[in-house]
Amino acid sequence: MQIEESKVSRRKMVSWLGVLSLFTMAGAAFRPWKNKPAKSTVKMLTQDGRLVEVDATQLAASRKKVSDKELQNWVKSK
Repeated sequence: MQIEESKVSRRKMVSWLGVLSLFTMAGAAFRPWKNKPAKSTVKMLTQDGRLVEVDATQLAASRKKVSDKELQNWVKSK
């Protein structure tokens, strides 16, 4: 009898652990804070040489790459 009772209690424990793990996985899948959109920022260099982060929605749509000479002339020497 002792052996049969321990098997039943082990089965109960394993079944409860399975149920708890299912609830944990279901809760992790439906987290409300998971789906928040992240704000996209862009790091840019100011004219005085500081690095700042700017919200991407605030930038103009027309972008062009700056050449090395233009960048060297743009940044003020201290």
